This record gives sequence, structure tokens and C-alpha cells, in this order.
Amino acid sequence: MASKRKTMDNPKAEMTPMIDVVFQLMIFFVITIKQDDIFARLNANRPAPGSGAASDAKEDSQIKIDIGPGGLLLNQRGMNSKQFDEGIAKLAKTSKDATVLVRCTLDSPHHFLVEALDVCNKYGMYNLSIFSM
Repeated sequence: MASKRKTMDNPKAEMTPMIDVVFQLMIFFVITIKQDDIFARLNANRPAPGSGAASDAKEDSQIKIDIGPGGLLLNQRGMNSKQFDEGIAKLAKTSKDATVLVRCTLDSPHHFLVEALDVCNKYGMYNLSIFSM
């Protein structure tokens, strides 16, 4: 008995399951990647709760930046970008350890916050407390 060998067609590789696996792996890596953000580099902390007497003593060493829809206020004085940069430079010369309170309103543009954080980082003001009003 002579056995006949069947010639088989070349099997086709199904691409759909491979593409599904690639997309699932891509989604997994995109979701699990750790991204650096500006707050991780600036060591931004919330202010610690304290008594009234202790907070009054710290009031002198605090720099207040208010951010609203109209722009930036440094210690309750409205400023443009250049004036703000010069004001932070002067304050940084006197005390880089001063606490910088950055208060944002809900309707403030995000670029003002980024600008304020960039200027503080530029002059070495790393003791930041950021919160929204």
C-alpha cells in the first residue's frame, strides 16, 4: 500500500488575534507608566493645621499668590508677568524658606498657575502650598 501524501495548503496566519494582543499590551503600558508632573518636582505640600498663635507668627514669613480670572496677585497686589517675576526675585533674595501660599479660584486659567509655579521654581522657592478657593 502506497500512502499518498496529501499536499496541504499553506496555513494562513490570523492577524486579528495578534492585533488584539498588541493593542491590549499597549493600553496596559500606557495606563501603568508613571509620569512626572510639576508637583512631584516642586515638593508641594498642604499647610499643616496649627493653632492661631503659631499661624500668626508664620504670617510674616508667608508669600501669598492669588490666582483668579484676571491674573496674578502677589501679596494682594495685581501684577503682570514681568512684575510678578521681579517681585518673586526680590522676595527670594530675602528668604527662600518662606512659605508660598498659592490660592486659585475655580474659574482661574490654568496657565497662570503654571506661570506662578515656574517662577517659584526659577528662584528656588520650593516650600509651596497650593489649594483652590
